[in-house]
Amino acid sequence: MSAPLALDGTLKVPDGFRGIFRTDAPACAVYSESAGIARIIPDAVAVPVDADDVVTLVRWAAQHVVPLVPRGSASSMANGAVGPGVALDLSRLDWIDAVDAALASVTCGPGALRDAVDAAARRHGLRFAVDPSSGAFCTMGGMAAANAAGARSVKLGATRAWVRGLDCVFADGTRAWVRRGEPQPKVETLRAFNAEVSRDAMERGAKLAHAGVRKESSGYALADYARSGDLVDILVGSEGTLAVFVGIDLGLAPLPAASVSLLASFPTLEGAVQAAARAAELGAAAVELLDRTFLDVMRAEAASLAIPAATEAVLLIEAEGGTHAETDTLALRLADACRAAGAAQLVAAPDAATAERIWHIRHAASPILNTLDPNLSSMQLIEDGAVPPARFPDYVRGVRAALERNRVRGVIFGHAGDAHAHVNALIDLRDADWKKRTRTLLQEVTELVALLGGTLTAEHGDGRLRTPLMFAVWDARAMALFARVKQAFDPAGILNPGVKVPRAGDDPLASIKYDPSLPALPHDARVALDTVVRERAWAAYRLGLLPESES
Repeated sequence: MSAPLALDGTLKVPDGFRGIFRTDAPACAVYSESAGIARIIPDAVAVPVDADDVVTLVRWAAQHVVPLVPRGSASSMANGAVGPGVALDLSRLDWIDAVDAALASVTCGPGALRDAVDAAARRHGLRFAVDPSSGAFCTMGGMAAANAAGARSVKLGATRAWVRGLDCVFADGTRAWVRRGEPQPKVETLRAFNAEVSRDAMERGAKLAHAGVRKESSGYALADYARSGDLVDILVGSEGTLAVFVGIDLGLAPLPAASVSLLASFPTLEGAVQAAARAAELGAAAVELLDRTFLDVMRAEAASLAIPAATEAVLLIEAEGGTHAETDTLALRLADACRAAGAAQLVAAPDAATAERIWHIRHAASPILNTLDPNLSSMQLIEDGAVPPARFPDYVRGVRAALERNRVRGVIFGHAGDAHAHVNALIDLRDADWKKRTRTLLQEVTELVALLGGTLTAEHGDGRLRTPLMFAVWDARAMALFARVKQAFDPAGILNPGVKVPRAGDDPLASIKYDPSLPALPHDARVALDTVVRERAWAAYRLGLLPESES
C-alpha cells in the first residue's frame, strides 16, 4: 500500500501519532546531515513523545512501506543516521530510571545521553563502563545500535557486553523486551527468525569473525550469538535495521579506587605497538595511540608536554585498580613495558591536573581539525579500521602511504590496545580532482584492511558509508546469512534500508555534504547544522535550532 500523501505531495501525519511530524524543507534539511560525510534529505521528520508513539509510527510505516531511519544525536560517523524516508528522532525519549545499586544496573530511554547515565551511576559508586570521546552528546540508543566502544574497551569491552536487555519495537509494530538469559518473547518476528535463520546462525556464526581482531561492529554479531544464544547480541550493533530500541537495560561497573596516567613517546611505530600490546595484556584500562601525523597537527599541545621531535608515535596509557597500591604497582609494570619496547620519553602524571593535560591532547583533536584551514574539510571516510594487533604497524604505514599517494593530508590516532585506528582525511575542495582522489583513497584503504585480515568497522557501525564495501571483508556466505537475518526481522525492508545489507547500486560517496556543487540547504537549516559542528552541539534538538516560527 502506498503512503498517504497530502495535496502538496508530502506525507500525511500518521493517524494517532501524538508527536511532531513535519515535511517542510527546513525541518527535513536539518535532519539531512550527521557527523559523517553524507547528506541525504529525508521526506519527513518524526519526533515521538514516548514508546507508544514509536509503535504507532512503525505500524503506519509497515502498512504503507515507508522507510524509517532511527537516530539519536546523529554524532555517528558512518552515515547510518541519515537516509531516505522518515527521520525518526528518538532524542526526546531521554528518561533514566533510578539506578539499582544492588543489581548494578539502570534502565534508560534511547535518547538518554551517555554521560548523563554515567553521572547517575556515579552517585551510587558505579559507572557505565563504555566511554567514547563523544560521551557528552552521544545517546545510549545510538551506542547500542552501533555497539560503540571507546578508550576503555581494551579492558572493559564494548557496549554489547553491558546491555542486559532491549525494549524493541519490531518492523511490524509489535513491542517486546528481549533480555539476556530469559525466554524470547512470543512475537511473530522472532518466530520467523527462529524458524528460518537461527539454526544456521548458531551453526555457522562461530566462523563469522575476523581472526585476531579485538573489536568488531560490522555485519550482525552472529559469532557472539553462536556463543551465547542471546538475541540481545544480534540486536546490539544492528544499527536500527532489525528493531527500534525504546528502552535499554544496562549493567554497571564499580568505580576504581585510583587511576594513574602515563605518556610514552617512541622513536618507532613498532615499539609503540609492541608496548600497546603488552599494556593490554597487563590490564591497562586505556591504551591510545597518537601517530606522528597527529602530532604534526597538534604541535602546540605536543610541545607543552615536551614530546621529542623525532617521535613516531605516542601512547597514552591509563592504569586503574581497586586500591591505590594495586594501581601504582600496575602503573610501574606498564612503565617498564614501555621502556622495554624502546620508549624515548615517559611521563607519569603525579596528580589529576597533569593527567588532564596528558589526555587533553587526545580529546582536543576534533575541535582543532575543524579549524586548521577553511579550505580543508575533515572527512571521516576511512576512520574505523581495526586489524590483528601484529599487523597494526602495517596498517598505520599503509594508511600513511595511501594518504601520500592520493595527495591527502591525514591524521591518524586511536585505540592502540585494540589495534584500531581512527583516520581524519583532510580534503582540499579547491582541487578539481578531489572527488576522484577521495574515492581512490577509500578503495585503497578498504583493500588494505582486507589484505591484513581486518574489519572496516570496529566501533562506529557500517552505516551507508561501509555497507556497500562489506563484500571486501566478508565472504559471500556471510553476506547471504546477514541478508537472511534482515529478511526475517524486516521482510518489507522499512528499517534503515541500505545499512548492514548492501543494495545494488548504492554508492558510499554518492552525496558528500562538503561538495560545493550540491544544492544549498535552506538558510536556517544550514546555520543550525553549522552551529552543531562548530559548537559540538550534537545533543541539541534539531528542530529547536530553527527559528521559533518554524520549530
